Amino acid sequence: MSKLRGTAGPIVCAMLCLNIQVAQAGPCSEDIAQFEAAIRQSAGNPNAGLTAPQSVGAQLDRQPTPDSLKQAQKRLQSKFSATMARAKRLDAKGDRTGCTRALSVAKQMYIL
Repeated sequence: MSKLRGTAGPIVCAMLCLNIQVAQAGPCSEDIAQFEAAIRQSAGNPNAGLTAPQSVGAQLDRQPTPDSLKQAQKRLQSKFSATMARAKRLDAKGDRTGCTRALSVAKQMYIL
C-alpha cells in the first residue's frame, strides 16, 4: 500500500498540473495575448492608441476644451478596458463567438 501511495502521488500531481494548464487556455487566449503584445510594442509609436468616431459637436464646428478631451479619453479608456475584460471573461467561459466579437470591437478601438 505504501508503494502505491508513493507512485500515485506524483502521477496525481502531474495530472492536476496538466489539467490546470488546459483549463486556463480558452478559445481566444492566443489572440488576446497577441493583441495585448502588439499594444505593448506600439507604446512608443505616436500614431498608435485609442480612437473613437468623431463627435457631433466636432461636426458642428465646436472646438474641444482640454477638459472635454480628458473626459473623452477617460470614457474611451474605460470602454476599451471593459471590452477587453469582456473578451477575457467570454474566453474563460469557452465562448469563442462572443470572445471573437468582443476582441474585434477592441481592435477597432485601437490603432496599431
